[in-house]
Amino acid sequence: MLIHHSRNTAQKQWDETLVLVLGGITRLLRSFFPFLQSLNNFSAGWEILLRFNEDSILNGSKEVAVAAISCLQTVVSSHCSKGNLALPYIKSILDVYELVLERSPDCSTNSAVKVKQEILHGLGDLYVQARSLFNTDMYLKLLFTVHLAVKSSMIHNDADSEIGILPPFQRTILEILPLLRPSDHLSAVWSALLQELLCCLLGSEVSIQQKKDEESATGLNSGRAGASIGNAEITKENWNKTSIDVPEGSASTAMLVVETLGLSSSEANPYETTICSSNHLFMEKLIPVIIELFLEAPSTEKCSIFPEIIKGLGRCMNTRRDSPKGSLWRLAVEGFNRILTVELMEADNNTKLDPHIYRHARARLWKEVADVYDIFLVGSCGRALSSDGNAESLKADEMIEMTVLNVLTDMLLKGKIDAPVEILHRLVSTLDRCASRTGSLPIESLELMPSHCSRFSLSCLQMMFSLCSFSFEDDWPSARSTISSVSIDILIRRCEVILKQFLSDENDLGEHALPAVRTNETICVLQELARMIIHSDTASVLNLPALLKVTVEKRVRHGCHSHLLVLFPSFCELVVSRESRIRELVQVLLRLVAEELGLHKSTDPDS
Repeated sequence: MLIHHSRNTAQKQWDETLVLVLGGITRLLRSFFPFLQSLNNFSAGWEILLRFNEDSILNGSKEVAVAAISCLQTVVSSHCSKGNLALPYIKSILDVYELVLERSPDCSTNSAVKVKQEILHGLGDLYVQARSLFNTDMYLKLLFTVHLAVKSSMIHNDADSEIGILPPFQRTILEILPLLRPSDHLSAVWSALLQELLCCLLGSEVSIQQKKDEESATGLNSGRAGASIGNAEITKENWNKTSIDVPEGSASTAMLVVETLGLSSSEANPYETTICSSNHLFMEKLIPVIIELFLEAPSTEKCSIFPEIIKGLGRCMNTRRDSPKGSLWRLAVEGFNRILTVELMEADNNTKLDPHIYRHARARLWKEVADVYDIFLVGSCGRALSSDGNAESLKADEMIEMTVLNVLTDMLLKGKIDAPVEILHRLVSTLDRCASRTGSLPIESLELMPSHCSRFSLSCLQMMFSLCSFSFEDDWPSARSTISSVSIDILIRRCEVILKQFLSDENDLGEHALPAVRTNETICVLQELARMIIHSDTASVLNLPALLKVTVEKRVRHGCHSHLLVLFPSFCELVVSRESRIRELVQVLLRLVAEELGLHKSTDPDS
């Protein structure tokens, strides 16, 4: 008699027997579970069944494990929606999934991957079917169970990830994460969910130096436990102990639990950018999930987690310097721009947070935003980074840089934002540092400078001019006046440096022509100065002699060219330049200075 290859040993035949037994139990529970609950000894039998399922999943073959998981899933899907599954049964099933993921081996074989995939699908289905019955403790237990799965997937290096294919187990994780949106009665745990996802991103590990500092301060031999993936450990006891002491319904419930367990990424070193290549793909797919979940969160929870979201995206953006060809930094930039455009523009005055807590959260948020712009724009944009030389790729990256600049200037600095003046000064100074690159290079290095680097520097310079410019068609709210007043001094100093550098280089070279980059930069400055009109509020902060300022104020209405008076000495030096285009522009500027002082006959009859 022929025997099928799947049953050609005693063990395989026994496994098939167990599968048949579990299938029979599944059919019984699906059809008669409400009746079985009424039996006196059913609770004891249920516990025995759970222990049997645990053993089957942990120690059985793939077929037996899948059958055991299917048994639990069938009970949930068949009876939870009908209200036949009481809360103790739901908790017991969740405990089984947690125990199995905690004790099961890493995803080193295809069968282990398949089993864990089924468990994750079971977790997602359990929460979807019974979300109305979940309380804070149960949801945090669910997060801890998912954390175990994510940690396991991060530790294991799948061969597919080396060739650009996301491992199946990580694909399953990404499939169920959107299903874990907290219900309305669990709004306080949104922060815990988002913080847990942020721990999967780059740089969530506690830095080695910080661990050493903690050890020195506390005298301990090891750093405190953290939940960062692949680094520190969270124990079930710590999780349960922490969640018990937190009052349910508090807006800070989730954050207290997360921070106590070490889930917070606020301790991460923002400059740590070395990650396992096998996790790059997972992070790339995870960023859009985090963004979508964040945008769906309640406003109160958004306020508390917003700074951490910005910090996590900033770490991923900083990978550009080490991996300019990678997609991680591009996706992070896209997400960063999106949440700033959607969420940051309007301060949420309807938030339920205490005003003091709200102000503190906004202050942290603006600090993180300024840090991200400072590190990314100065450290990674407009640089001669290694690339494959593909013209289309370079153009696409240049467009990304311009999008970042446009969001910063048009949406933030020109928008109605509640950022402190010192943050505005930092952001404008970041633009100034980027605009200074061309002028800071020695003249012998300018010819070696890639064209996209000089274009980026000029774009930043033009953005600074736009921040100070006034148009009679534009509204001029107080926020716009503030940013213009903050920017004008920084811009004037930058123009003085550029014009002085041009004169110095021209004198040093004698009869030799200046590099086109230096000449074009100077021409751009002179053109923008002639084109720019500033508001009277901006003119009032210019560093002019008192007598001259009084004279100007008598003539000023709304728009003027008073900024040219500050640069008048530099214009006088440029009249002898060998570049004819420079001399022509200086002539135009001197005429504008004369008009500003009332020394030139105006064609305006009202003047």
